[in-house]
Amino acid sequence: MWEGKVKSIRALERALDVLQVLQESRAMELKDLHQATGLPKATLLRVLTTLQSRGLVWRRMADKAFLPSVAWRLRAHPVDDETRLVEVASPILETLCRRVSWPSVLAAPRLDSMEVIETNSPVSMVSHIPLGPVGLRVNMLRSATGAAYLAYCSEGERGAILARLRSSGRPGDAVARDERWVARRLQQVRESGYGFRDASFGGHFDKTRREFDDGRDSIATPILVGDRVIGCVNLTWTARFADVAAIARKHLAALREATDKIARAMNEDRA
Repeated sequence: MWEGKVKSIRALERALDVLQVLQESRAMELKDLHQATGLPKATLLRVLTTLQSRGLVWRRMADKAFLPSVAWRLRAHPVDDETRLVEVASPILETLCRRVSWPSVLAAPRLDSMEVIETNSPVSMVSHIPLGPVGLRVNMLRSATGAAYLAYCSEGERGAILARLRSSGRPGDAVARDERWVARRLQQVRESGYGFRDASFGGHFDKTRREFDDGRDSIATPILVGDRVIGCVNLTWTARFADVAAIARKHLAALREATDKIARAMNEDRA
């Protein structure tokens, strides 16, 4: 190790300490960073603001956690597609929410369900519709995001997912055993051009709308990279405000524009 006679730059040391902690943890909120580094929160905010301005750190809307950006991660280990997907999608989701007001989630497939990996709910003016949290599992066949994914993923993947759903013991997956119902639902999604909630789905993974009703409705569109669906973005609103057709007429174009923009950015990464 080279040992110079000059002093190290304390501010730089602090920034590197923060980057190291974020790299090791992948995501931390301000209070957690404060505990991990021992730095005052005011100092941390200055460090994080500087790092963010240089593209080394970004902040997830869903839970206000800070994450190391791809620019930093590339120096440490290969970046997985999903990490990049969330980073690309986050500002696009924020723009979408400010444009249409209603909140959205970004969801990715998890074998037999969808998982929320980002949401713009915190920036929505509609505070009574909190979405997420990150990590929430969503029913594959009855939800808007799940239906959009199944309708547009490859035939081989669709068959594997449906086989898992048919063998599932969860009440919310039982409808997968009705092949005619499944075929009709996916055909309706393709004809509409977007996923939508099944009439029996009230937001709970297993319960029917009669048993649990969150008072919401949703539409969703897939993020297509080449011939592969890597996730879906939904749009959620208060059901009594408008029906699916009305929301689709008013906001489907903006939703598609957002998913197309995410897809283009992901495609550029592969170029």
